[in-house]
Amino acid sequence: MLTIYRRHVKECTHRLQGRKYRRCRCPIWVDGLLNRQEIRKSLGTRDWDKAQGMIRDWEAQGFPDEPTAEPITVEQACNAFLEDATARKLREPTLSKYRVLFGQLKQFAQARGIRYVHEFEITLLRQFRATWPDGDLSALKKLERLRAFFRFVHESGWLPANPAAKLKNPLITQSPTLPFTDEEMQAILGACEQYPDNYGRTGQDNARRLRALVLLLRYTGLRIRDAVTLRRDQVAGDRVFLFQAKTGVPVYCPIPEFVVTALNEAPRSSDTFYFWTGDSNPKSAVGDWQRSLRKLFRLAGVKGGHAHRFRDTFAVSLLLSSVPLERVSVLLGHQSIRITEKHYAPWVRARQEQLQQDLRRSWGQDPILCGAAKGTPEVHGPAASHKSLNVGAIRLVEAAGVEPASEKARHEEPTCVSGSEFSAAASEPARAATA
Repeated sequence: MLTIYRRHVKECTHRLQGRKYRRCRCPIWVDGLLNRQEIRKSLGTRDWDKAQGMIRDWEAQGFPDEPTAEPITVEQACNAFLEDATARKLREPTLSKYRVLFGQLKQFAQARGIRYVHEFEITLLRQFRATWPDGDLSALKKLERLRAFFRFVHESGWLPANPAAKLKNPLITQSPTLPFTDEEMQAILGACEQYPDNYGRTGQDNARRLRALVLLLRYTGLRIRDAVTLRRDQVAGDRVFLFQAKTGVPVYCPIPEFVVTALNEAPRSSDTFYFWTGDSNPKSAVGDWQRSLRKLFRLAGVKGGHAHRFRDTFAVSLLLSSVPLERVSVLLGHQSIRITEKHYAPWVRARQEQLQQDLRRSWGQDPILCGAAKGTPEVHGPAASHKSLNVGAIRLVEAAGVEPASEKARHEEPTCVSGSEFSAAASEPARAATA
């Protein structure tokens, strides 16, 4: 049996009288069972007679089936994701990368005859990934964006599960952090003086701007985009107000006086920015400066040069000066110190010194070094020396051609043996065999 009632709105003066009062104009709902099916929904009307007519038709003909909504297409899902990403205030470079991914996804779907997003499953996504021309690291970043998209689709109720979550990560070959050497930095700055313009002239405006950009990158650790779009009001005296775009954490970084001079003497691109007019797309401006830097590296004879190596040089120089890793992480604008540790931990001077001490301490247990240590086998005799060594150590000492030392000599510090003495002792049997 179905019962209709008025569901009083908040502003209704008869709200306290409940379902029994029906002389107001509040929406009409239905509640009850029809053919063992529970029904509780709005009838979409405020007319009591019309509502009663609908209930009589349902009881005579049965409850009408709900209209099936048309599935979400790939185009609609991509547009919905971009609208949500824009509402979340994601940066334009991030949105641009998603647009590139969606363009490839829609092209792939069209080639496979896929219209709706729910048709994607793990096999199709593997085939889609196989079409990517990207390198390992770029493919990993694109895979993360693909997972984020299908997670959005799943959470929106358009897919029962996220098929991209099952895709395996590509094998990543992590490139080592490679800062510029002092000789390479001198060559780069020297090449700025010979940097030609389009007419072959050196020392022109672009060369002076390029030198200022190189110095800014080296002594602030800025990313290339942040350096190219640096505003003039961000430089106050000998300090640069860093606004790391990825994290939004502002940091002041002092710079040497000659860097300030180079920035002030460089020809202005605009009244607001040092290296950008402010009229073009920042991505295009960054591309122009990257091409100029590649030309500069070729002129300086620096192989494998790119803008991010200035950032590595900045970080490594701080770490080798015993600046704590936590402070370097703040200057670099990393979201977590783990990111800094991942790329720059081998350059921490304190860790290097500790590793060297640990390595030297381990030499005290090395039977070859113990045998090569200064002892008095003439006094104690070779038998006394061999008694305190196990069979494996004796064989190792004999293979190295070093007479084992006495018990007392083996407890002495191994630092008493120089590298040349140890090398000469270890290589003596080889020279004898050759002779």
